Amino acid sequence: MSDEESSGWELTESDPGVFTELLKSLGVPYIVDDLCSLDPESLYALQPLHALIFLFKWLPSAGSEPSSTAGQYDSDFPGFFAQQTVNNACATIAVINALGNIPSLPSGPQLADLMSFTTGMDPQTCGMAVTSADWLREAHNALSPPSAISLDGLGLPKKTEDAYHFVVYIPVMGSVYELDGLKPYPVRHGEYEEFGEGWLKTAREVIERRIGTYPAGALEFSLLALRDDPLPALNAQLEHQRQSGRYSEASATLVKIGNENSKRERWSFENSLRRHNHIGLVYALLLGLAKAGLLQPAAENARQVMRERIARRREMGDGDMEEE
Repeated sequence: MSDEESSGWELTESDPGVFTELLKSLGVPYIVDDLCSLDPESLYALQPLHALIFLFKWLPSAGSEPSSTAGQYDSDFPGFFAQQTVNNACATIAVINALGNIPSLPSGPQLADLMSFTTGMDPQTCGMAVTSADWLREAHNALSPPSAISLDGLGLPKKTEDAYHFVVYIPVMGSVYELDGLKPYPVRHGEYEEFGEGWLKTAREVIERRIGTYPAGALEFSLLALRDDPLPALNAQLEHQRQSGRYSEASATLVKIGNENSKRERWSFENSLRRHNHIGLVYALLLGLAKAGLLQPAAENARQVMRERIARRREMGDGDMEEE
């Protein structure tokens, strides 16, 4: 897709605070957390866990037919699936594809109306309906405002950057599915056992195989977990522990609540920075440095830092991160 086909959708970060704020705007009482490990203990600690959102570097071969070891297309998928029909929308498409397959999902009226409106649509038409929703695009863009500086018309050389893409893994009707908006159908990764780890065991194995296709030590992917907000349950647990006189357990629960609240405060602060236009501040700082005769030395130092950073990236094979 060309840049003109973005239809006003801006790039978003793979950040739990951004996704949680999007869920809040949709009226969904869930949160998104970072996953640093796929071990069963880490996944169990986040239960109830509804979906896994996977970010990876997209390659042209990613759109090819899945192999027998990477699942099979399911053209008769019984759930909700929307294709990505515009650039930069893959983060929200992944979220909507996940939410659309959660039974009895609590949500706001706009999302409920969208889910009802798209019932029975084919994946492409469904994707067009989703990405045509102005209110959803505004919610998506709220934490990724367009740049206030345009470099168009300066004749600068075009830079080729790595493209990154979001997909979601979710249980539907007893099987684990991969919902990728760039593919024609959902990919079915087989049935899962209800006991033990449940669907997460199959999803973990699929994701581990996919990560295994990257060079050792590569950092070209991230994983997020869509889960229930733990605060209501923790607050109820704390009240029950206090009433029953289990004060040592209540102290431990208070620590968990404090950690959760600290995380929300950090998310709120980071999101406020994303919303703010820092151009005026940058201009004032540059003007102050110039008046003090420090701008040229600072520029030379910045060039040296950038040269060193580029050299490190070339050694690691990394590039700037951009969504497809």
